[in-house]
Amino acid sequence: MLHNSQTRIVKIGNLKIGGGNPIRVQSMTSVPAEDVKKSLKEIEKLAKAGCEIIRLAIPDEKSARAIVQIKKDSPLPIIADIHFDYHLALLAIEAGVDKLRINPGNIGSEEKIQIVAEAAKKAGIPIRIGVNSGSLAKNLRGENLAEKMVDSALTQIQLLEKFKFSDILISVKAGNANDTLAAYRLLAQKTNYPLHIGLTAAGGEKTGATQAAVTMGTLLAEGIGDTIRISLTANHLREVTLAREILETLDLRKPRYGKLIACPVCGRCGINLKKVLLEAEKLIELSPPGFSLAIMGCAVNGPGETGKTDLGLIGGKKCAALLVKGKIIKTVPEKAILPELKKLWEQAIKKP
Repeated sequence: MLHNSQTRIVKIGNLKIGGGNPIRVQSMTSVPAEDVKKSLKEIEKLAKAGCEIIRLAIPDEKSARAIVQIKKDSPLPIIADIHFDYHLALLAIEAGVDKLRINPGNIGSEEKIQIVAEAAKKAGIPIRIGVNSGSLAKNLRGENLAEKMVDSALTQIQLLEKFKFSDILISVKAGNANDTLAAYRLLAQKTNYPLHIGLTAAGGEKTGATQAAVTMGTLLAEGIGDTIRISLTANHLREVTLAREILETLDLRKPRYGKLIACPVCGRCGINLKKVLLEAEKLIELSPPGFSLAIMGCAVNGPGETGKTDLGLIGGKKCAALLVKGKIIKTVPEKAILPELKKLWEQAIKKP
């Protein structure tokens, strides 16, 4: 049985997390929370891209108090990211935050953690224990990193449980794929609390996207993960779209629009398929879920792939056959491919 079907259920705002509920996409704002206007503008853009939970860095009192106004107009549940100062956690709870992300290891004494746990329990909000390889105590760094991260997480869970708090999520993020995979696999064997998966720093949009897709895709395919954040040093909109793409590829979330199939192009292709593909990508993003379009360069795989789609194209020598539901409707010269394809697409999506 998959781990994410057995995890406990916690609520973040109106969202149920864990227990087989949909795996939720999370991101983080890149502007100071105290700038309410810019924060809300960014949250709205992320929400439109498919983000479902938003995290705010709360490094000071101004940021904590800004949560009141941000929450008032935010389309998404809000997580307060707290380090070092337990007073900020209390201010965030008072401001109405939907969830806390803390690392009990840097919040302070057990007494301070107890105060935060009791306040969160009274407010009815969960706490994510966020263990990062980069912020582990010095005596825990080095070899067997995954085991040490998991031990740290379990110790912190026990501490919260000691104070009768069990509305918990956990993350054990490292900066590379192997340590992250090992840590989450081990943690999934030892607890049934819901897991937030991610890497501490995947990297830039190109290299980071690859590392994140491999790591997160592997965990999700193994049934590990209840919420996900892709961490990129790039526009956070890309974090959200990539997370969605990973989930949709694994059939873990319903697609938001149609499906596009395209061949990789080889020497047999007799048309500028890349140019056609650019237009096809625009069309597919405007297509309803369930609609499918295949753009194929030649007759090798063309008939098989287009035979399964609503609309298809098979390239020839300076021409292309256009298909609807696997049947050739017409063959057109290369200069007419794009207008004719768009015309057939417009006809297709208007049909019930």
